[in-house]
Amino acid sequence: MRRLPAILAVLAVVAWLTVYAAPAGNFHFVLLGDRTGDARPGVYERIWRELAVAQPAFVLSSGDTIQGLNDATAEAEWREARRAIEPYRRIPLYLAPGNHDIWSDTSERLFRKYAERAPHYSFDSGGAHFTVLDNSRSDGWPSGELEWLEADLREHAAAQVKFVLSHRPSWLLDAALGNTNGPLHVIAKRYGVCCVVAGHVHQLIHADLDGVTYISLPSAGGHLRLSGKYEDGWFFGWTDVEVKGRDVSFQVHALDRVTTPLSAWGRAGLLVR
Repeated sequence: MRRLPAILAVLAVVAWLTVYAAPAGNFHFVLLGDRTGDARPGVYERIWRELAVAQPAFVLSSGDTIQGLNDATAEAEWREARRAIEPYRRIPLYLAPGNHDIWSDTSERLFRKYAERAPHYSFDSGGAHFTVLDNSRSDGWPSGELEWLEADLREHAAAQVKFVLSHRPSWLLDAALGNTNGPLHVIAKRYGVCCVVAGHVHQLIHADLDGVTYISLPSAGGHLRLSGKYEDGWFFGWTDVEVKGRDVSFQVHALDRVTTPLSAWGRAGLLVR
């Protein structure tokens, strides 16, 4: 009987690995949009309850995790955000820094503390490579950021699938106009990036440009703008991403609405209404 606690501990680890670990070349994860930007109460928590049922290998968030913009209250807001997802702490969470997360030296220090990562970083999972960029304090690409991206992608050139995530969709105009000469797109093509993802605008926007998929994520709690209509891409939700070898597929889950493939969406909302 003395061995029972040790056996139970081993079984718990095995169960965790079975549910959450990503087997090489075959796994799924969740893309999550902005929690804040005039957050709607309770939405973020509802989304986490839904996505946890799907048992993703991890969650990759486009940022704006706190309302921020005030050094005096930022740490309390980070603690509040952490409490909101405490029931799901076994699911690894990777955060991009949003403009509501980093705006000063103090807020950058807090991001590093609570996100447990630098403002830009990369990681690997199941044969795929993920690069998280920092454009929290610039609508464009900060000096040196794309150079860092290129160096990171060069170092991980052998990865089967490559994703690039930033908070702001600094590529949005290029994707909308079909410009294949944009600086990010040139790098993405050179190193075989499959997917470029961002948040910030709280609207689902999808464009395929020259073999690269561009996605602006729907809101995960931040307020909805303009028409506020689902068919225009304004809704609360999360996106499940399945990776099988080199194949990637997306399913968009909208709260209180049907699930749709990403292919159903375009630059201006649903393709068929």
